[in-house]
Amino acid sequence: MATAVLDHSSTGDLGSERPQNRRKISTGKVLATVVTAVLAVIWLIPFAWAAVTALKSETEAAAAPITWLPASGFTLDAFTEVLSAGNLPTWTWNSLFTSACITVITLVISALCAYALSRIDFKGRKLLMGVIVGSIIIPPPVLIIPLFYQMLALNLIDTYWAIILPQVLHPAMVYVLKKFFDQIPRELEEAAVMDGAGRVRVFLQIVLPLSKPIMSAVAIFVFINAWNNFLWPFIATNETSLLTLPVGLQTIESAFGIQYAQNMASALLAALPLIIVFLFFQRQIIRGVATTGLAGT
Repeated sequence: MATAVLDHSSTGDLGSERPQNRRKISTGKVLATVVTAVLAVIWLIPFAWAAVTALKSETEAAAAPITWLPASGFTLDAFTEVLSAGNLPTWTWNSLFTSACITVITLVISALCAYALSRIDFKGRKLLMGVIVGSIIIPPPVLIIPLFYQMLALNLIDTYWAIILPQVLHPAMVYVLKKFFDQIPRELEEAAVMDGAGRVRVFLQIVLPLSKPIMSAVAIFVFINAWNNFLWPFIATNETSLLTLPVGLQTIESAFGIQYAQNMASALLAALPLIIVFLFFQRQIIRGVATTGLAGT
């Protein structure tokens, strides 16, 4: 009888604790949702202002005082002027082509290097890993002058290769991939080796399929970084037909003065491919960041 009473009291205590835990969890979720919503609104305000400005005429975009809604209504004249200039499609193609090439080459180099550091015990392995980790803290502008002279010596200035080659080495991506490969059980590879598979086949048919989330996340981050890069393409190219989108938009501003509506329209058109990429691959980005700690690198 005492045991029954004890069991009843203990179950009653547990039952009284469950609603409290649920209230705590629900309160935390509500607070996180509110904070996220506020941050999203703060982030959307500049984007909304850019969209509204791009839909104004040049006169109203530069008029004072500043207003959100134009008096004469919205217009697509800024987008028409930007698209009719003829340079934006060329610059977009240059950015798309160079960013895609940089992404593919970076993935190949980083994955092979990371797998070797993770699985092959060779002489100087720790030293090489230390150099890779140390090179992460080196700011890219420090390397601009030696890279420029190197491209100049190879007669690659004003070519696509001058834009692509200096951007294919990402020590941070090698480090992230190496950490991910370390988490893959070696027993899977040992079983494949016992079945007669070589190291290349193990890498292609076992390691890479298991690494799809992190490979997708790394590819998207590299692509976005290459697409947004301004400084190096600005230095490596002078011909208008080879300019990338960020560099091309800057030349428009310096040549024709400040045209707010057209500048905002150009910025929106430049950001559109990245928005599309994120919408299609946001699951891979979130999964890669959540499972590998990429946000901390």
